[in-house]
Amino acid sequence: MDSVSGKVAIVTGSSSGIGLGIARELAKAGAIVILAARRADRLAEIAEEIAAAGGRAHAIPTDVTQEEDVLALFSETERLAGTPDILVNNAGIADDKAIDELSLERWREVMDANLTSAFLCSREAFRVMKQKGGGRIINIGSLSAKVPRAHSIAYNASKFAIEGLARSLALDGRDFNVTATTLHPGSTVSSLVPGVTEHLKENVIDPAYLGRYVVLMASLPPEIAVLDTTILPVKVPFLGRG
Repeated sequence: MDSVSGKVAIVTGSSSGIGLGIARELAKAGAIVILAARRADRLAEIAEEIAAAGGRAHAIPTDVTQEEDVLALFSETERLAGTPDILVNNAGIADDKAIDELSLERWREVMDANLTSAFLCSREAFRVMKQKGGGRIINIGSLSAKVPRAHSIAYNASKFAIEGLARSLALDGRDFNVTATTLHPGSTVSSLVPGVTEHLKENVIDPAYLGRYVVLMASLPPEIAVLDTTILPVKVPFLGRG
């Protein structure tokens, strides 16, 4: 296994939940973590927390749905830490409206947050990783991309699309040692549904466990790819549900 120590890792949506758990674990493993989210004050607190624990992190406030913000994120990352070796596309939102209640505006909002953001960040990461001879792009999908949940058509569609994005990236990147993965978590303590998912107590994943898995994937030799994986609590109904 390779070490992630000293590698530059951008984590989007890292101000809370899954993104924060991943950022913390990458920092513990020695990576230089770039914290990207919209909440500047919260990012600054997290960067200070990581530094106090002996890690390295830089806070770059970013709206990853906006192309100019993403371009600035990669430019500032290179200035502060160097070109990225790892990109974790985690930023996203949930939606619980059935198709006959879903407005076009909300559909576009979900797609921008969950899919367009991943495209923009992956495009810029691919450009620099191709030039430097390799890198890893890790996309956070969802169990809903394997078995859709009811009344969540925008969210489900965006997560199915994330897997297609990752597979295309892996195909286009294999001649340049650029790998792409989709990590599909089941129920996880997060900020995905404010007021609900932060308070889950049973049959849920601690974001730190996802972070450790990301560190494991990022530690694989560069010639080894993980195309997709599903991680979920043992008692969450998935196998055999219908």
